[in-house]
Amino acid sequence: MISLRWRIAASYALLLALASVAIGITIVLAFQGILYAQVKVNVDRTMSEIVASAQTEGNPFSVGTQTESALDTLLDSANIEHWASPRTYVQIDSVAGAVLAKSTNLGGARFAAATDLASTTYRTLSVAGAPFLVEDRMVAVGASDRVVVHVGEPLDTLQRAFAQAQRAIATILVLALVAVLALSVFLATQMVEPINRLAREMRAIGSDRLDRRLGWSGRRDEIGQLAASFDDLLGRLEEGFARERQFISDASHELRTPLTSIHANAQLLLRWGDRDERIRRESLETIARESGSLAAMVDDMLTLAKADRGDPIPKEPIRLAEIAAQAVRASALRASEKGLLLRLAPASDATMLGERNLIGHLVSNLIDNAIKFTDAGGIDVGVGSDERVVWLEVSDTGPGIAADELPAIFDRFYRADKSRSRATPGTGLGLAIVRSIARVHDGRVAARSSAAGTTFRATFPRLLTQSS
Repeated sequence: MISLRWRIAASYALLLALASVAIGITIVLAFQGILYAQVKVNVDRTMSEIVASAQTEGNPFSVGTQTESALDTLLDSANIEHWASPRTYVQIDSVAGAVLAKSTNLGGARFAAATDLASTTYRTLSVAGAPFLVEDRMVAVGASDRVVVHVGEPLDTLQRAFAQAQRAIATILVLALVAVLALSVFLATQMVEPINRLAREMRAIGSDRLDRRLGWSGRRDEIGQLAASFDDLLGRLEEGFARERQFISDASHELRTPLTSIHANAQLLLRWGDRDERIRRESLETIARESGSLAAMVDDMLTLAKADRGDPIPKEPIRLAEIAAQAVRASALRASEKGLLLRLAPASDATMLGERNLIGHLVSNLIDNAIKFTDAGGIDVGVGSDERVVWLEVSDTGPGIAADELPAIFDRFYRADKSRSRATPGTGLGLAIVRSIARVHDGRVAARSSAAGTTFRATFPRLLTQSS
């Protein structure tokens, strides 16, 4: 496969070569046209003098007597030699094509008779082996006479100059093409070398060296932008790997405690279960409780993975107020067991697009989280809307969350109150699931807290119907 450098060099060289050849051809054709036009001007000037002499009796150009006729003036050898020059040849024919007079520089040669004299014509023909440009014109002499005047000029000098110009331009083109090729390779190398260096540095960065950066911030061109984008990507990868490692560590920690408890109680059952009814009952209760906790954690992790995966989820118009009412009814018993008052404020019936089960999971998690961390007072659930969004608020009268911990409460397995982390039931994934579900619905969730309690607010784009 041809490398990028040679493809760029070949493209540059081809474009510049085509441009150079086009310019060279244009110059050659223009030079040829200039030379040809100069010869034509010379021939026209001589022809004009001859025609003017035929219009006046006793032409002043005549070296003979002043009483000769116009025809005699045209055919006078002295006049013909006057009009002719070393590079201008004159011949006068009858209408029938017979030579009446010609300049001595033609010698024994002659211009061939013209076949079409309806107007002035120009011919390129060979005379005595030499190329000539010849102008032919029918000239009226006196009242009834007509003659054909031929004025010619050899083109050998023009052709020699043209050939020299062609050779010079061809030489210049060859040298220019060599220079273009060398310049193209140089420019392509200058362009590709930073990319090659960038690729080498990228290959040197492995999964165990994500803290490295290219540090090409000094470049302001596209290569610098590419390097900066790669550094940003490394930063995101490093952050993502750190989150995954922390997730694995936290998950291992959270799973180890119930598994250890289940294992220990299973050992008690094997050793003492047949002998002591109390030990058998307590061990089974512990195993059931811890296995239920494990099952809930696995379900939460599956829900979180489903929300984080980014796969399209089926959505339908739903009323957030209805889902909130169902969640409040389902949680009322747990709240009353702790002596808490769970209230649903009058709610807006605004509609949003969502997956009913996931939104229900989000509302239930917020209410469960409030019940867990509230020991006295109550929990208020409200649903509202404006022209753009539908929102859900869950407020509790718990101890509140420290301001420096608020940014982390939606992280997986994070617990604001470390001293109660084991005493308070739960997987530590509830708020992380809430954030992920909000994201896949193009919404967001935030929290504000004080010593009087904490309020969680989730907002979603409102579905604008014809009735609204």
